[in-house]
Amino acid sequence: MNSFQTTETIILRDYLAIERTRMANERTLLSFLRTGLYLIMTGFSMLELEALREISWLGYLALVGSAVSFVLGLGRFYWTKRRIKASYAKAPLYPQAE
Repeated sequence: MNSFQTTETIILRDYLAIERTRMANERTLLSFLRTGLYLIMTGFSMLELEALREISWLGYLALVGSAVSFVLGLGRFYWTKRRIKASYAKAPLYPQAE
């Protein structure tokens, strides 16, 4: 897929859109991390409870899922961050009023 690149001057509206996109990217990372933490808690709880010994494999699956969630979240965050930066790298910023 071709990356969007602009060489036009970035006006305030564009700058604010970039900032909203960056904040959405951070919010998405935090949701991946939160999901990973919940899966860790679920996995350890299932492994420690005596009543759930029959399905302890589900606890191990939750722990693996948490690792996958962390890796996917971090990978997606840095990939999106790099794409945002590359898209507007050549665009000049709007001249500041003096």
